[in-house]
Amino acid sequence: MTGQPDDPIVRLLSSLIEGNVEFIVVGGAAAVLSGVPVVTKDLDIVHKRSPENVERLLTVLSKLDAHFRPDFAQRKLRPRASDLTGHGHLNFDTSCGPLDVLCEISGARGFDELLPHTAELRDFDMKLRVLDLPMLIKVKSEANRPKDRMALPILMATLEERTKPRGQP
Repeated sequence: MTGQPDDPIVRLLSSLIEGNVEFIVVGGAAAVLSGVPVVTKDLDIVHKRSPENVERLLTVLSKLDAHFRPDFAQRKLRPRASDLTGHGHLNFDTSCGPLDVLCEISGARGFDELLPHTAELRDFDMKLRVLDLPMLIKVKSEANRPKDRMALPILMATLEERTKPRGQP
């Protein structure tokens, strides 16, 4: 990752790891961690929705002062276990920056379904589970949002470059 240890995303990742939360990095942060030349301002994760892991995640979210965004009434609503065991996308502001906790992505792909499509990476002395480029391309294609359509050519070019035999232009 190109950030520094005090980078908000690095701090969020550290907090999750220190809290023993089981999660997969997805979205733009997965691309950055995989060496794709893109930038991101938030961290997207898919977490394991077991009761024990949800409790660990809630503890970390509490320490990070996480609350739902957007919140135009500024109520600072906190997440509950029932929020984290559902099927939605939960967008939080935290003391370290934006964190999107996704129960599932691209249909019904939760932690267990995505796990075979991950790579284990080490960055900043952290061991991370990151969505691999082929699956990241697939879910971004399926999402079909403007920002995903813009990222796809860069993701595909990076994957193509990596799968080329050495010495081939």
